[in-house]
Amino acid sequence: MLPRPPEADRQPLPDLLHRALFKAVSLLPPRSQAVLLRRYFNWWHRSPDPWRLRTDDYEQHKYATTLRLLPARPYHRIIDVGCSEGVFTHMLATRYPDAEVTGVDVSERALDRARARPARERLTFTCADLISYTPPGAFDLVFCAETLYYLGRGERLRLASARLTELVAPGGLLTLVHPWPEAERLYTYISGMTPILHHVEIETHRPFSVTVLQAAPVAR
Repeated sequence: MLPRPPEADRQPLPDLLHRALFKAVSLLPPRSQAVLLRRYFNWWHRSPDPWRLRTDDYEQHKYATTLRLLPARPYHRIIDVGCSEGVFTHMLATRYPDAEVTGVDVSERALDRARARPARERLTFTCADLISYTPPGAFDLVFCAETLYYLGRGERLRLASARLTELVAPGGLLTLVHPWPEAERLYTYISGMTPILHHVEIETHRPFSVTVLQAAPVAR
């Protein structure tokens, strides 16, 4: 068991209320939940970069840590699930210029800003929710960061976890980045994949973990 900072198990009251809200929303049918989440995030994105993902030191440190920990291998198809305005998605496109990179989010407002930034030809953005999203083919690198807690209760997390693993091509990687130790609960339903890396960043005001799992290769 990795060490936890003393305050890690004591979530601030705003975070607890935030989680309770989305747990209640997850009691809705999947389609209704998706509609409500789309409206919620479109409301947040009425102003550019509402969470300061492009400028905040903590967010930039988290991105840099994630990229540093990624296994060095060629990636041909990459997807960033819950990409917001595409700050990290653009970083991936720069880091892997030969890859086809896709950003997916429920907020069309956020994606409009992501598309407005200068980008190379093989970077695209799609408006969809994770549970109903059905792309043409799988990906050899799948990212999901700061997203799963919006899904709420167990059954909806189970569905989201199944969709994430279905997005990963045989032998491909699933990279998850979420607050620690909450990540332990959020990843309960991730199955059928082999953990190859688990890093917890505790020297920060909001500890987070980077977890990389690998799908089984094609049997020969």
